[in-house]
Amino acid sequence: MTRHAFQKDTIRVAIGDILPTRALAKDIRDTPKFRTILASIQEVGIIEPLAVHPEPAGGGYILLDGHLRLEALKALEAAEAVCLVATDDEGFTYNRQINRLSAIQEHKMILQAIRKGVPPERIAQTLSVNVERIRERERLLDGVAPEAVELLKDRMVSRGVFAILRKMKPLRQIEAAEMMISASRLNVPYAKMILAASRPDMLIEVKKPRQLDATPEDIARMERQMEKLYLDYKAVEDTLGETLLVLVVAKGFVARLLRNNAISGYLKRYHQDLTGELAMVMEAIGADARTPGRE
Repeated sequence: MTRHAFQKDTIRVAIGDILPTRALAKDIRDTPKFRTILASIQEVGIIEPLAVHPEPAGGGYILLDGHLRLEALKALEAAEAVCLVATDDEGFTYNRQINRLSAIQEHKMILQAIRKGVPPERIAQTLSVNVERIRERERLLDGVAPEAVELLKDRMVSRGVFAILRKMKPLRQIEAAEMMISASRLNVPYAKMILAASRPDMLIEVKKPRQLDATPEDIARMERQMEKLYLDYKAVEDTLGETLLVLVVAKGFVARLLRNNAISGYLKRYHQDLTGELAMVMEAIGADARTPGRE
């Protein structure tokens, strides 16, 4: 039976009972991201609840995700926060989101405010930006496949990427999102390269715009390379879980060997380099095991 990551219902927790897992920078309240979150909470309240886990000793909750939101609530002198209670204390899963506000998250916050009746002009004034920028962010995901949005929702994607994705058909948008993630290139130039390497039948317009100064042979070669990259990505994705499990089991076995004084002493005396290599490999395996499936 699949276990849910969070309890079904949210709860309200006193601000003083929420225990952060990391310290924020002293000037965090002066950053644009913090001001954006603060303005959103002022206008429409908390859109995305904080993620917490009950402290083992009792009496409080460990904060897993939402450090900037908690800081904003403190700045507003709020008494309570709406929280989701995690069933497991896997803080490393959420730390990747701390201090970050992705383009999609910002879009959802702005959209939620507008749906609740807050005029775009008021949001623009609160965020100290031109109202047209608010309208652009409101339309950010128009024409983008929901599956591609889901893949990119927590990632720091350049806003211009979504305009490029809109030129592709939904299936190609999903492939493009997966390729950008696999290459850790979530920017406009890489999205343009994917667009240029896409077949005409993968695009919204029959006539593909010229995106790169390249010959037809270059475009064909890029298309083949992008296809291969996508297939390689899917192959790795399909076997990642099994491979990681084998590595973790092997790491445990090697760790037990190294805890044997006779074995570790022999390696240190006669194979010092090997001992250092084993330590680095085991640390890398441990880091991979702690890394979330999607960053």
